[in-house]
Amino acid sequence: MLNAIGQLFNTLFAQPVLNVLVAVYKLFVALGLPGAFGFSIIAITVAIRVVLYPVFKQQLETTEKMKTIKPKLDKLQKKYKNDQQQLQKAQLELYKTEGINPASGCLAALVQIPLFLALYRTLQLFLQSDAQGKVAQQINEQLYGSFLHIQNIDPYFFGINLAVSPASTGNYFFYIVPVVTAGLQFLQTSITFPQSDDSKKIEEKKKKKEQLSTTEEFQSAMGTQMKYVFPLMIGWFSYSLPLGLSLYWNIFSLFSIAQHYHINGAPSKSLKPSKAPVVETESPEEKNMKKSSQQDAKKSKKRSTSKKRT
Repeated sequence: MLNAIGQLFNTLFAQPVLNVLVAVYKLFVALGLPGAFGFSIIAITVAIRVVLYPVFKQQLETTEKMKTIKPKLDKLQKKYKNDQQQLQKAQLELYKTEGINPASGCLAALVQIPLFLALYRTLQLFLQSDAQGKVAQQINEQLYGSFLHIQNIDPYFFGINLAVSPASTGNYFFYIVPVVTAGLQFLQTSITFPQSDDSKKIEEKKKKKEQLSTTEEFQSAMGTQMKYVFPLMIGWFSYSLPLGLSLYWNIFSLFSIAQHYHINGAPSKSLKPSKAPVVETESPEEKNMKKSSQQDAKKSKKRSTSKKRT
């Protein structure tokens, strides 16, 4: 089963990415571009981000829309806190009214992950030490035609060997790479996932040393991991793994930040808090109680009127 999934992933994602990377590399070599492999990594990273731009845009727009309707969602949660079925129904009605598909954000992430994993896996293969030519042979076996076959790959980019890791060089100059990589990841996370109102409330509670609920503790832990732990983890990977992977990750981070600003430039202004009324779906019991109370009110009014006449 796992072998079949691996083969499917290789056929649909890894192999096409590998062929595109080789084709771009050979093109740059034919043009006499110095540091062809480094520019190939940059080109294919940018190309993937451009291809996924519509998906990335939809994901960000959905996130912004969800922020605008959060007050309404909070009201619904308070009203139907003891009735999960009615809460879900009311939420779905609200999403429909606002034109939001909550699943689109998850779908966007699912579309991106296989491509990024394929590119990462391809770069790992390219950046292996290949003194005996075994890696080149392994690459050639996965290419679509003999015209793409390679003898070897020059891993140097502006005099820097992209196949070595900062840890293996013993040169303190290369220690800048993991610091820059972690810094860019921290910046990307801070911009893409800004602190929400709930997060601010949790921080205020912490400062006042108030007790947090289980949900709040979970949100706080997740926020800390995303903002601080994940960038540190990426920094450690860039210290241990070949420099070519750090080049890929830094270009990815820079392009993600640029796309975020480009997309949010217009939507953030247009996505004002929604003025649509909160959709409050009533249960049959609530409708009957409301109808009964209205009837009682009418009867009471009639009695008071008849008493005044007498």
